[in-house]
Amino acid sequence: MNITQLARLPFSGNGAWSELRRLNLSIPFLAWVVVVPMSFLPPVLLYYAGTHYGDGFIQGFGDKQWRFITTILFLAELLTFFVMGWLIHAVMNSHQLKMSYGDAYLLAAIAPLPLWLSSLALLVPALAVSVVAVFAGLFLSCALVYQGVRSLCERTDNDVVAMSATYIVMAASLLAWGVLMAMVWGF
Repeated sequence: MNITQLARLPFSGNGAWSELRRLNLSIPFLAWVVVVPMSFLPPVLLYYAGTHYGDGFIQGFGDKQWRFITTILFLAELLTFFVMGWLIHAVMNSHQLKMSYGDAYLLAAIAPLPLWLSSLALLVPALAVSVVAVFAGLFLSCALVYQGVRSLCERTDNDVVAMSATYIVMAASLLAWGVLMAMVWGF
């Protein structure tokens, strides 16, 4: 699988997803090779932004305990992967859609990639750049969830059952993301 095929995942149907599924990646492999390294990006870049930009980025940004916050954020991201994999599987089963645990965790590992990558915007000391990057990441993440559910469950375009299941997964994902962000600002 190359970068071009990965970039097509949010916009393509079964082609790119079926190739990814064919790789038959185990849950521990996904956790160690995809989730752990990518989960480092937001905490490391947030720590960098918090210690280098300070209040010039956002008022009160420089006064936070960034070591503690970023450590908790990293651990919470890892926990979120395991919870979301379980949740995706449960939601698909409740909608009578066939999805294995392996496929559910594949989706749970791939869907947050745009959000993890959006943290690269923290390298630019401008709040507007970070906000635009986060919204683009949220859009692409939601598109990945929809295309992933549709493709991994082998459903057609505009399938109402797949859309319903996707909305539940997206709502839970956005809630989890919101909790993570509230945790960052709360400390």
